[in-house]
Amino acid sequence: MIDKKLIPFGGLKKEPFSGSHYGMRYFFRGDDGKNSTTFTVYIYPEPWCFEDTPDKEKESAVFPLSDEGMDQAIAWLLEKFDAEKERWLTASQETMHTVNSQK
Repeated sequence: MIDKKLIPFGGLKKEPFSGSHYGMRYFFRGDDGKNSTTFTVYIYPEPWCFEDTPDKEKESAVFPLSDEGMDQAIAWLLEKFDAEKERWLTASQETMHTVNSQK
């Protein structure tokens, strides 16, 4: 899903990181800017961006801003994907239908 080498955990102090995996979007964000010692990972369904997705559709978990914390976050993402695989795959399949119906 995610290669942790692509997300240097120190970089989360400056910029958030986002992506998606088969209908499950994820958003990593440091919790206190340059003073962050933790980061939060949010998951939510496609098709909308983080800001346009209703909060009720988001789930989050907090991790220590460290190499071990990044391992924990990636394991959490994989667990959440596997636990609701049908939800994420359905969101992925319906993305174009949803976007086209907004026109």
